[in-house]
Amino acid sequence: MADAPEETESGSRRKRGIYLLPNLFTTGTLFAGFYAIIAATQGRFTVASIAIFVAMLTDMLDGRVARLTHTESDFGIQYDSLGDLVAFGLASGLTAYLYSLDSLAYYSDTAGKLGWLAAFFYMAAAALRLARFNITRGAPVEKKTFLGLPSPAAAGLLVGFVWVGADFGIDGSALVPIVFLLTVAAGVLMVSNVRYQSFKDLNFGERVPFRYILIMLIVFVLIILDPPRVLFLAFFVYAASGPFMAVRRWKLKRGQG
Repeated sequence: MADAPEETESGSRRKRGIYLLPNLFTTGTLFAGFYAIIAATQGRFTVASIAIFVAMLTDMLDGRVARLTHTESDFGIQYDSLGDLVAFGLASGLTAYLYSLDSLAYYSDTAGKLGWLAAFFYMAAAALRLARFNITRGAPVEKKTFLGLPSPAAAGLLVGFVWVGADFGIDGSALVPIVFLLTVAAGVLMVSNVRYQSFKDLNFGERVPFRYILIMLIVFVLIILDPPRVLFLAFFVYAASGPFMAVRRWKLKRGQG
Protein backbone atom coordinates (compact mmCIF):
# COMPACT_ATOMS: atom_id res chain seq x y z
CA MET A 1 0.00 0.00 0.00
CA ALA A 2 3.08 2.27 0.00
CA ASP A 3 2.29 3.45 -3.52
CA ALA A 4 -1.38 4.07 -2.82
CA PRO A 5 -2.58 7.60 -3.55
CA GLU A 6 -3.52 9.82 -0.62
CA GLU A 7 -6.27 12.37 -0.35
CA THR A 8 -5.35 16.04 -0.07
CA GLU A 9 -7.47 18.79 1.52
CA SER A 10 -8.47 20.06 -1.91
CA GLY A 11 -9.93 16.66 -2.78
CA SER A 12 -7.31 15.88 -5.42
CA ARG A 13 -5.24 12.74 -5.23
CA ARG A 14 -1.49 12.48 -5.48
CA LYS A 15 0.97 9.63 -5.13
CA ARG A 16 3.20 9.40 -2.13
CA GLY A 17 6.90 9.68 -2.76
CA ILE A 18 9.92 11.93 -2.64
CA TYR A 19 11.94 13.77 -5.25
CA LEU A 20 15.07 11.80 -6.03
CA LEU A 21 17.64 14.29 -7.38
CA PRO A 22 17.84 16.94 -4.60
CA ASN A 23 17.62 14.28 -1.91
CA LEU A 24 20.56 12.45 -3.47
CA PHE A 25 22.67 15.55 -2.82
CA THR A 26 21.30 15.73 0.73
CA THR A 27 22.28 12.09 1.22
CA GLY A 28 25.74 13.10 0.00
CA THR A 29 25.86 15.72 2.78
CA LEU A 30 24.83 13.09 5.31
CA PHE A 31 27.42 10.63 4.00
CA ALA A 32 30.23 13.21 4.03
CA GLY A 33 29.37 14.17 7.61
CA PHE A 34 29.33 10.54 8.74
CA TYR A 35 32.61 9.86 6.95
CA ALA A 36 34.14 12.90 8.67
CA ILE A 37 33.20 11.40 12.03
CA ILE A 38 34.87 8.10 11.11
CA ALA A 39 38.01 9.88 9.90
CA ALA A 40 38.19 12.09 13.01
CA THR A 41 37.94 9.09 15.35
CA GLN A 42 40.89 7.58 13.45
CA GLY A 43 42.97 10.74 13.87
CA ARG A 44 42.79 11.66 10.17
CA PHE A 45 41.80 15.26 10.73
CA THR A 46 42.75 16.54 7.28
CA VAL A 47 40.47 13.94 5.70
CA ALA A 48 37.71 14.77 8.16
CA SER A 49 37.98 18.48 7.37
CA ILE A 50 37.90 17.88 3.62
CA ALA A 51 34.83 15.67 4.02
CA ILE A 52 32.99 18.46 5.83
CA PHE A 53 33.86 20.94 3.08
CA VAL A 54 32.56 18.42 0.55
CA ALA A 55 29.36 18.34 2.61
CA MET A 56 29.12 22.11 2.16
CA LEU A 57 29.27 21.67 -1.59
CA THR A 58 26.52 19.03 -1.68
CA ASP A 59 24.43 21.09 0.76
CA MET A 60 24.67 24.07 -1.58
CA LEU A 61 23.77 21.94 -4.59
CA ASP A 62 20.69 20.24 -3.13
CA GLY A 63 18.84 23.49 -2.57
CA ARG A 64 19.84 24.97 -5.91
CA VAL A 65 18.88 21.78 -7.78
CA ALA A 66 15.54 21.68 -5.98
CA ARG A 67 14.77 25.27 -6.99
CA LEU A 68 15.90 24.82 -10.59
CA THR A 69 13.90 21.62 -11.07
CA HIS A 70 10.92 22.82 -8.99
CA THR A 71 11.25 19.78 -6.71
CA GLU A 72 11.18 21.54 -3.33
CA SER A 73 9.19 19.72 -0.66
CA ASP A 74 8.62 19.67 3.09
CA PHE A 75 10.35 16.30 3.24
CA GLY A 76 13.41 17.74 1.50
CA ILE A 77 13.53 20.67 3.92
CA GLN A 78 13.50 18.41 6.98
CA TYR A 79 15.92 15.90 5.46
CA ASP A 80 18.29 18.74 4.56
CA SER A 81 18.23 20.02 8.14
CA LEU A 82 19.04 16.57 9.51
CA GLY A 83 21.95 16.25 7.08
CA ASP A 84 23.21 19.69 8.07
CA LEU A 85 23.02 18.82 11.75
CA VAL A 86 25.14 15.70 11.22
CA ALA A 87 27.73 17.36 8.99
CA PHE A 88 27.96 20.89 10.37
CA GLY A 89 26.93 20.22 13.95
CA LEU A 90 27.93 16.78 15.17
CA ALA A 91 30.81 15.99 12.77
CA SER A 92 32.35 19.47 13.00
CA GLY A 93 32.10 19.66 16.79
CA LEU A 94 33.49 16.16 17.20
CA THR A 95 36.37 16.88 14.81
CA ALA A 96 37.37 19.95 16.84
CA TYR A 97 37.04 18.00 20.08
CA LEU A 98 39.13 15.02 18.99
CA TYR A 99 41.75 17.23 17.36
CA SER A 100 42.31 19.55 20.29
CA LEU A 101 39.72 19.92 23.05
CA ASP A 102 40.01 16.37 24.41
CA SER A 103 43.57 17.18 25.52
CA LEU A 104 42.09 19.35 28.28
CA ALA A 105 41.41 16.13 30.18
CA TYR A 106 45.15 15.82 30.83
CA TYR A 107 45.04 18.88 33.07
CA SER A 108 42.06 17.98 35.27
CA ASP A 109 38.64 16.40 35.21
CA THR A 110 37.02 19.83 35.27
CA ALA A 111 39.09 21.02 32.31
CA GLY A 112 38.19 17.84 30.45
CA LYS A 113 34.51 18.51 31.01
CA LEU A 114 34.93 22.03 29.66
CA GLY A 115 36.36 20.53 26.48
CA TRP A 116 33.46 18.25 25.64
CA LEU A 117 30.90 20.74 26.92
CA ALA A 118 32.24 23.33 24.46
CA ALA A 119 31.85 20.81 21.63
CA PHE A 120 28.34 19.94 22.84
CA PHE A 121 27.42 23.63 23.05
CA TYR A 122 28.52 24.07 19.45
CA MET A 123 26.45 21.09 18.29
CA ALA A 124 23.38 22.20 20.26
CA ALA A 125 23.73 25.72 18.85
CA ALA A 126 23.78 24.26 15.33
CA ALA A 127 20.57 22.35 16.10
CA LEU A 128 18.90 25.49 17.45
CA ARG A 129 20.08 27.54 14.46
CA LEU A 130 18.65 25.00 12.02
CA ALA A 131 15.35 24.78 13.92
CA ARG A 132 15.00 28.57 13.93
CA PHE A 133 15.83 28.72 10.23
CA ASN A 134 13.11 26.17 9.44
CA ILE A 135 10.37 28.10 11.22
CA THR A 136 11.45 31.44 9.70
CA ARG A 137 12.10 30.07 6.21
CA GLY A 138 10.53 32.40 3.67
CA ALA A 139 10.21 35.27 6.14
CA PRO A 140 11.65 38.63 5.03
CA VAL A 141 14.47 38.39 7.61
CA GLU A 142 15.73 35.16 6.02
CA LYS A 143 15.51 36.26 2.37
CA LYS A 144 18.29 38.81 2.03
CA THR A 145 19.99 38.18 5.36
CA PHE A 146 20.49 35.25 7.71
CA LEU A 147 19.62 35.70 11.38
CA GLY A 148 22.64 34.20 13.08
CA LEU A 149 25.71 32.61 11.50
CA PRO A 150 24.62 29.80 9.14
CA SER A 151 25.74 26.36 10.34
CA PRO A 152 27.85 25.61 7.20
CA ALA A 153 29.76 28.87 7.74
CA ALA A 154 30.27 28.04 11.42
CA ALA A 155 31.63 24.64 10.40
CA GLY A 156 33.89 26.30 7.84
CA LEU A 157 35.29 28.56 10.54
CA LEU A 158 35.88 25.78 13.06
CA VAL A 159 36.93 22.92 10.81
CA GLY A 160 38.88 25.27 8.56
CA PHE A 161 41.15 26.07 11.50
CA VAL A 162 41.52 22.38 12.33
CA TRP A 163 42.51 21.75 8.71
CA VAL A 164 45.12 24.53 8.88
CA GLY A 165 46.58 23.12 12.09
CA ALA A 166 46.64 19.56 10.76
CA ASP A 167 48.17 20.74 7.48
CA PHE A 168 51.00 22.43 9.39
CA GLY A 169 51.46 19.26 11.45
CA ILE A 170 50.68 21.07 14.70
CA ASP A 171 49.46 18.92 17.57
CA GLY A 172 45.98 20.00 18.61
CA SER A 173 46.96 20.19 22.29
CA ALA A 174 49.08 23.25 21.44
CA LEU A 175 46.06 25.05 19.99
CA VAL A 176 43.51 24.41 22.75
CA PRO A 177 42.85 28.08 23.67
CA ILE A 178 42.20 29.05 20.03
CA VAL A 179 40.06 25.99 19.23
CA PHE A 180 38.07 26.46 22.44
CA LEU A 181 37.46 30.13 21.63
CA LEU A 182 36.45 29.38 18.03
CA THR A 183 34.12 26.58 19.13
CA VAL A 184 32.28 28.73 21.66
CA ALA A 185 32.27 31.83 19.44
CA ALA A 186 30.87 29.90 16.46
CA GLY A 187 28.12 28.48 18.67
CA VAL A 188 27.23 31.90 20.09
CA LEU A 189 27.12 33.49 16.63
CA MET A 190 24.80 30.76 15.33
CA VAL A 191 22.15 31.44 17.98
CA SER A 192 22.67 35.20 18.03
CA ASN A 193 20.52 37.83 16.33
CA VAL A 194 23.49 39.07 14.31
CA ARG A 195 22.55 39.37 10.65
CA TYR A 196 24.64 37.97 7.83
CA GLN A 197 24.41 38.54 4.10
CA SER A 198 22.65 35.58 2.48
CA PHE A 199 23.66 36.32 -1.14
CA LYS A 200 20.29 34.91 -2.21
CA ASP A 201 19.66 38.02 -4.28
CA LEU A 202 22.56 37.18 -6.59
CA ASN A 203 21.32 36.38 -10.09
CA PHE A 204 23.82 34.22 -11.93
CA GLY A 205 21.81 34.60 -15.14
CA GLU A 206 22.47 38.33 -15.42
CA ARG A 207 25.31 39.91 -17.36
CA VAL A 208 28.25 41.01 -15.21
CA PRO A 209 31.38 43.06 -15.91
CA PHE A 210 34.35 41.11 -17.24
CA ARG A 211 36.38 41.88 -14.11
CA TYR A 212 34.02 39.68 -12.06
CA ILE A 213 35.13 36.67 -14.07
CA LEU A 214 38.76 37.62 -13.43
CA ILE A 215 38.10 37.91 -9.69
CA MET A 216 36.44 34.48 -9.63
CA LEU A 217 39.41 33.02 -11.50
CA ILE A 218 41.84 34.47 -8.96
CA VAL A 219 39.74 33.06 -6.09
CA PHE A 220 39.75 29.58 -7.64
CA VAL A 221 43.51 29.73 -8.18
CA LEU A 222 44.12 30.77 -4.56
CA ILE A 223 41.92 27.98 -3.25
CA ILE A 224 43.71 25.41 -5.37
CA LEU A 225 47.13 26.71 -4.28
CA ASP A 226 46.37 26.67 -0.56
CA PRO A 227 42.90 25.29 0.25
CA PRO A 228 43.03 25.15 4.08
CA ARG A 229 44.33 28.65 4.69
CA VAL A 230 42.29 30.37 1.97
CA LEU A 231 39.03 28.68 2.99
CA PHE A 232 39.60 29.35 6.70
CA LEU A 233 40.38 32.99 5.98
CA ALA A 234 37.25 33.32 3.84
CA PHE A 235 34.97 31.87 6.53
CA PHE A 236 36.72 33.89 9.24
CA VAL A 237 36.06 37.11 7.33
CA TYR A 238 32.43 36.13 6.76
CA ALA A 239 31.92 35.23 10.44
CA ALA A 240 33.48 38.52 11.53
CA SER A 241 31.43 40.54 9.02
CA GLY A 242 28.23 40.07 11.02
CA PRO A 243 29.43 41.61 14.31
CA PHE A 244 31.40 44.25 12.38
CA MET A 245 28.32 45.41 10.46
CA ALA A 246 26.19 45.25 13.63
CA VAL A 247 28.61 47.57 15.44
CA ARG A 248 28.71 49.86 12.42
CA ARG A 249 24.90 50.08 12.28
CA TRP A 250 24.80 50.76 16.03
CA LYS A 251 27.31 53.60 15.69
CA LEU A 252 25.38 55.12 12.78
CA LYS A 253 22.10 54.92 14.69
CA ARG A 254 23.73 56.40 17.77
CA GLY A 255 25.21 59.24 15.71
CA GLN A 256 21.84 60.03 14.17
CA GLY A 257 20.24 60.00 17.61
